Amino acid sequence: MQKTKVLFVCIHNSARSQMAEAFLNHLAGDRFEARSGGIEPGGLNPFAVEAMKEAGLDISGNKTKSIPQAFKDHGPFDLVITVCDETSAERCPAVPGVSQKIHWDFEDPSNVPGGDAEKRRVTRKVRDQIRAKIAEWIKTV
Repeated sequence: MQKTKVLFVCIHNSARSQMAEAFLNHLAGDRFEARSGGIEPGGLNPFAVEAMKEAGLDISGNKTKSIPQAFKDHGPFDLVITVCDETSAERCPAVPGVSQKIHWDFEDPSNVPGGDAEKRRVTRKVRDQIRAKIAEWIKTV
């Protein structure tokens, strides 16, 4: 059985798309091959790394990458899932050459004001939302 290749996309490829990639590969790696990329890749979010470690998944060795780099290294993809935050008016990109696209709206934990405790709280909340969304979605496909 050929796996469905999924690309998760967000702005910096530092938290949400990285977490989504890890969860889909963990929960349904027998059916899907997940990767991630960003419009403006930044550094891997340390709070996302910490939150995922708490969930039993180690993403500390992941590298952030651009959408073109993800296509170069792992494309073509069957499906693109954007995980940008519409309420903050983030600009989710159009990804050409992919016929199936889905959008899931998740808050950007990188933009949380406040101290480390608040950043951890929001990152954990987003992590749990992403895990729940992926678990629900894989039941329907």
